[in-house]
Amino acid sequence: MIKEGSPINILVQKYGGTSLATPQLREKVVAKIKEAIGLGYALVVVVSAMGRQGAPYATDTLISLAKEVSPEPYPRDLDLLMACGELISAVIMAQTLRLHGVEAQAFTGGLAGIITNHHFGDARIIEIKPEKIVDCLKSKKVAVVAGFQGITKEDEITTLGRGGSDTTAAALGVALQAETVEIYTDVNGVMTTDPHLVPQAKPLKVMTYSEICEMAHLGAKVIHPRAVEIAMKGRVPLRIRSIFSDQEGTLICDAPPLSLGTEIKTDKMVTGLAHISDLAQFNLSLQDVNTSGKALEVFSLLAEASISLDMIQVSPQKITFTVQEAFFDQTLSILKQTGLGFKGTKGFAKVSIVGAGIRGVPGVMARVVEGLYKAKVPLFQTTDSHTNIACLVKKEDMLRALKALHDEFGLGE
Repeated sequence: MIKEGSPINILVQKYGGTSLATPQLREKVVAKIKEAIGLGYALVVVVSAMGRQGAPYATDTLISLAKEVSPEPYPRDLDLLMACGELISAVIMAQTLRLHGVEAQAFTGGLAGIITNHHFGDARIIEIKPEKIVDCLKSKKVAVVAGFQGITKEDEITTLGRGGSDTTAAALGVALQAETVEIYTDVNGVMTTDPHLVPQAKPLKVMTYSEICEMAHLGAKVIHPRAVEIAMKGRVPLRIRSIFSDQEGTLICDAPPLSLGTEIKTDKMVTGLAHISDLAQFNLSLQDVNTSGKALEVFSLLAEASISLDMIQVSPQKITFTVQEAFFDQTLSILKQTGLGFKGTKGFAKVSIVGAGIRGVPGVMARVVEGLYKAKVPLFQTTDSHTNIACLVKKEDMLRALKALHDEFGLGE
């Protein structure tokens, strides 16, 4: 694919901002890169802005700087500013590699060939032209790419939204037909649930694309769901690893390869748990009104205000949904315009079980209810799909709900 004769194997690695924050951490990144080169890979390294909020080049720090001048910065200008964090990381990482005897070349998202639409702040990739990356790999250099950013066909710099560096890595992996995309974080892969909340949480060796995508959408923060969707469409495996260990982490692919030596247990219906806190629930009465007309009015008004709804249920008698608590007052104001009777309540959390084994299996909901009942956790609402069941509980009961469901489905075993 890249050189005549047999194609070389390409590996894409993505390093988050916390992995690059200090010279000592960057030394660990260099060690991972050298290890991959030693295994014969041609390497593309995608980097995020160094550090988290408060660090001088972190994305949130740059946003705060702009908002000191104007509470609502012009989106095009804000993207120009936010792109700087990743550019700094790419240059510093390329310099660090050269210092250690590894030839490297830094790229902006645009130079890497990432073409996006014009949606500043949350752009979507529409095309990748990786010719310059290919030339870099042909010359035996590591391509260090600034994540989180691209360029329009008119050469305007754009950013890809939260988790954008994951998206960059996955998209480049697909465009280059990489063997794997490795996402390096500060945890040893994906856990059955948040280990800070449930100490019994265990690392997962293998997951399907659909399972990790569901967990990401439902609150797990290990990888951005858009990156998973891109990798899934391109059939490029993902691996979530830690820069602090040599463990293999979690492999994300179509199905667990038998050659991995992983024991496949048919009784493991549930793979993991995810959670989202700080939710508000709204219940609207539809008594004696045109149900479909009022439902359309409600959802249209909320959509116009860019308020995202979740756990939506519509019946002839009522509409029920949740929103983030940050949008509670705005939602309240909008619903008053409809003339419907309604009740809004803060203080909820969503706890979800996720697993490809849920599909078509009787009794899963009964076990969910039983687990919460034994833990004395009241259940206020549920929604489900083929691979998840989401439960709305009071925020103060979220931790007990996570532990109860983790035990009920044997995820700590």
